[in-house]
Amino acid sequence: MTKEELVDQIRTKRSYLCIGLDTDIDKIPKHLLELEDPIFEFNKAIVDATHDLCVAYKPNIAFYECLGANGWNSLEKTLEHIPEHIFTIADAKRGDIGNSSKYYAKTFFETYNFDSVTLAPYMGRDSIDPFLAYENKWAIILGVTSNESATDFQLTEVAGDESSRPLYKEVIDKASTWGSDQNTMFVTGATRPELLKEIREIVPNHFLLVPGVGSQGGDLKEVSEVGFNTECGLLVNSSRAILYASDGEDFAEKAREAAQVVQLQMKELLSASL
Repeated sequence: MTKEELVDQIRTKRSYLCIGLDTDIDKIPKHLLELEDPIFEFNKAIVDATHDLCVAYKPNIAFYECLGANGWNSLEKTLEHIPEHIFTIADAKRGDIGNSSKYYAKTFFETYNFDSVTLAPYMGRDSIDPFLAYENKWAIILGVTSNESATDFQLTEVAGDESSRPLYKEVIDKASTWGSDQNTMFVTGATRPELLKEIREIVPNHFLLVPGVGSQGGDLKEVSEVGFNTECGLLVNSSRAILYASDGEDFAEKAREAAQVVQLQMKELLSASL
């Protein structure tokens, strides 16, 4: 998917909602466990109920690969069910070099045909380049994350040419030169909105994938006000607050209601700011 197509979808739906398909077999409604493929049936119902309210879906690969071949099969069926105009993110956080990186890219961009994949940049440019070789595919690089122990490394001051700065700024600044705003995004956690303004100064035109709104406590209004650019430039993710709004037979209906609350707030924020 091109950047233009993604921006057009945001404008059409008045939404920049990404729904994380972190489908936990232990949390889905119990009546689904009687079905042949409960993970897919859950995802199918969620997609059917919410696809007009969001612009992206983000399956977290860990929830699928832990189930072996059956999990990968559920993932493949889920991808086939997601409408083509919706942006798909493989939340895999891969990061390796050489042939390993080449074949990770092949896995997610050819075998499973995702639009994007999340990547850890610790090993440097040659761990990212194979993903940037694909036309109309995206590398979503970890910048600053929403987990508590992100402070262990990401906020550590590192020496620069003239002065020190946090490691995450060095990562975003350098990685932004590997690709462009047409094929590279950065993960910036919603629980640290005070950093978004500074990140926008480094990458004013890139999209930012923002996890942490909802169950993790991130504030959508605060994130949007400091993170918007002229094209919106944000994909704000919510997972558990939407997926598990109910554990009963009305789970899809309640998921839609939860997603609609977020989308209506996004519509208002877009109208006020863009």
